[in-house]
Amino acid sequence: MTDTHTLIESRPPSVAAIFLERVEATPDGEAYRYPVPAAAGQGPDDWRVLTWAAAAERVFATAAGLIALGVRPEERVALASNTRVEWILADLGVLCSGAATTTVYPSTNAEETAYILADSGSRVLIAEDAAQLAKARERRAELPELTHVVVIAEADARPAADDPEDWVLSLAELEKRGAAYLAEHPDCVTERIAALRADQLATLIYTSGTTGRPKGVRLPHDCWSYMARAIQGTGLVTKEDVQYLWLPLAHVFGKVLTAGQISVGHVIAVDGRVDKIIENLPVVRPTYMAAVPRIFEKVYNGVVAKAREGGGAKYKIFQWAAGVAREYAKVSQDNFRHTGNASVPFALAAQHKVADALVYAKLRDAFGGRLRAAVSGSAALAPEIGYFFSGAGIHILEGYGLTESSAASFVNPGASYRIGTVGKPLPGTEVRIAEDGEILLRGPGIMQGYHGLPEKTAEVLEPDGWFHTGDIGELSADGFLRITDRKKDLIKTSGGKYIAPAEVEGRIKAVCPFVSNVLVHGANRNFCTALIALDEPAILGWAKEHGLAGMEYAEVVAAERTRELIDSYVEQVNEGLQRWQRIRKFRLLPRDLDIEHGEVTPSLKIKRPVVERSFKDLLDEMYAGAREA
Repeated sequence: MTDTHTLIESRPPSVAAIFLERVEATPDGEAYRYPVPAAAGQGPDDWRVLTWAAAAERVFATAAGLIALGVRPEERVALASNTRVEWILADLGVLCSGAATTTVYPSTNAEETAYILADSGSRVLIAEDAAQLAKARERRAELPELTHVVVIAEADARPAADDPEDWVLSLAELEKRGAAYLAEHPDCVTERIAALRADQLATLIYTSGTTGRPKGVRLPHDCWSYMARAIQGTGLVTKEDVQYLWLPLAHVFGKVLTAGQISVGHVIAVDGRVDKIIENLPVVRPTYMAAVPRIFEKVYNGVVAKAREGGGAKYKIFQWAAGVAREYAKVSQDNFRHTGNASVPFALAAQHKVADALVYAKLRDAFGGRLRAAVSGSAALAPEIGYFFSGAGIHILEGYGLTESSAASFVNPGASYRIGTVGKPLPGTEVRIAEDGEILLRGPGIMQGYHGLPEKTAEVLEPDGWFHTGDIGELSADGFLRITDRKKDLIKTSGGKYIAPAEVEGRIKAVCPFVSNVLVHGANRNFCTALIALDEPAILGWAKEHGLAGMEYAEVVAAERTRELIDSYVEQVNEGLQRWQRIRKFRLLPRDLDIEHGEVTPSLKIKRPVVERSFKDLLDEMYAGAREA
């Protein structure tokens, strides 16, 4: 077996080359599963399979189609689509043609979509449907370099009367043209792949900035080739795994998973419909999946709500089982850390066995019954939620990375994972902590820079390759990293005390099963406050049992009984905080934070400045009359 160092050091220059290796090695192996949605009321979706050879046929046809359209190496082809198998095939087609993919979130509005297309100089846009086509059509005058729009949904690929000739075509038509071009030039795609250089641009991912325009992060082919081999080298994923992929592929976290899969050769079941996750899990029965913390929080809140609905006795059993799960996870992890043995005392093991039969087994079944591990990234997972799932036999391995570092810079090792940390650096990635606590990274996964923004690049990327992440963290003696907060998010009160809001927010989420999103505020103030959005299904379930049945979400949130409920949890959190960290006042929001209002990113991270602007009146109200030091 090849050791990890050799695997990484001998990596090909591109994922396109790794894709060719994979197709040659396992042409008849299953590569992708994807759903064909059933007509309304016509039963479950029909899941289909693509082998590596069948996938390669479509990838080559797409690549040749782009070459036939005149796309040259390193020219940009934008992709605006939800997560679906065509996204992966189109992205591979772009890479195999020698071009570079510009990723665009389908939720991005027409103005920002046009900005990204223009700033990247994208020649072709691969659009999911009529809605994405309409954005480009509306702003076509601003996009002189955009020569074609390729629409995935064939029925939506209808030219308008004033479209330039051949401006709109379907993905099926592009593949058809590519197949014809391949018949005349059979080596055109393999020649493009062979000519790829490691430092050649592969992907432009625009970060969703909280202020100003998004910046295009330039990731060359070597970033993805390195990530593919490094993920394989961790041993966390094997070729026997079935991964359920629903994360947005326009985000670096989703994209890096596709690179690792090609190198390892396991199956991906791909479906980006978030509302289908619960329905899909028992169908896909994944052994491995990745998610953002909000998904695990929602599952946890849902489990708590279901237990409460079962009546007092059932809820007490759940609370007992949740406590056992947390204690079991803490004791076993602590023992493993110090002795290499994850054993627990006999009495705790006996309690855990009973709790497993009563509670945990049902929870594992909801995930499909085969889940070996889940990776969580993009934001911090509250440790108490991590301990609960761990004790229930659902192992959530936190990882860490940024768009600028190709997503996967750190990940927790399998059996020796440590809750509350993001694990150890991937092989080949260096880390050091600056004097002010900022995490610095260096390695093959680091970006080339920001597209067309040399000054912005110089602010974060040193000449010797060290990248300033903007995150504050601590390294343990044995190399585990703990993230404490974003450098720019640290709160300094008017009394001079520093507070990490993410830590306090995580504690609130862990204690209160009704919280969806929370923002702690207190910069230059003499006490901290919080804006709290509640989880709608969970709080409406509670309301039904407490005399508030039939009320709308906003009415329940405005009720004094609801405020008293949340206040009890806030006080519980405050007991474990330093005086200056405590939440003195809070307000419940009339709605949850969402992408549509620009308050969270597509990966569900809160945009603090936007939220503080949106609810400035509530913040001002909490500080009205307060003496500011």
